[in-house]
Amino acid sequence: MTNVSHRGDMATHPDISEMRTRYARMLGGRDVALVDGPVFLLGLYCAASPWILHYTASQPALATHNLIMGIAIGLLALGFTTAPARMYGLSWAMCAMGVWMIIAPWIVGSGPDAGVTVNNIVIGALAVVLGLMCAGTAQKSAPRA
Repeated sequence: MTNVSHRGDMATHPDISEMRTRYARMLGGRDVALVDGPVFLLGLYCAASPWILHYTASQPALATHNLIMGIAIGLLALGFTTAPARMYGLSWAMCAMGVWMIIAPWIVGSGPDAGVTVNNIVIGALAVVLGLMCAGTAQKSAPRA
């Protein structure tokens, strides 16, 4: 049996350059991996916020709107996690969704109170910030021509 208990320096391994290339390709510019979780949590909160803040009866259209938008943000987060190379181009869409969330209480809602308005403004602002972070990382990790 071969003695494999010794630990050598990996720099002398014959396939070190191929292993480094494969490792870098596997990471695929995942500098923003810590953003994927907060994006998903933001979508989850957005979907649940009508029931958390109890405005499903007073603002049924806005409650449905937030549910749909929350599911969409959550699906974007899952896409960012599972297929980052393809999905980070949609980071700008998340920014647009954030802007829409900010103005939605006045367009979709009917006379929203301050709590509903502040809730949507905070969700929208966080979506814009997280979308910009994802977009910046996608821009930074894009191949140079």
